[in-house]
Amino acid sequence: MKHQFKTNINCGGCIDKVTPTMKQHFSDDQWSVNTDHQDKILTVETDKAAHEVQQIVIDAGFKAEPVKKGLFGKLFG
Repeated sequence: MKHQFKTNINCGGCIDKVTPTMKQHFSDDQWSVNTDHQDKILTVETDKAAHEVQQIVIDAGFKAEPVKKGLFGKLFG
């Protein structure tokens, strides 16, 4: 399942800081951060639940807010 989060992982230094924690839980091809996007979108492909992924990012010292999807997300996101 693909999960996406708005984060404060906004530069190469931040990616360097979060990488060890992410590598404990995911392979390199399972996650990426788009630091060019205004919301610094973290995308993770995993069988873990969204709240589990969110907690992993928080434990690494960063914010992670699930991206709202669909019409509801467009109206209230």
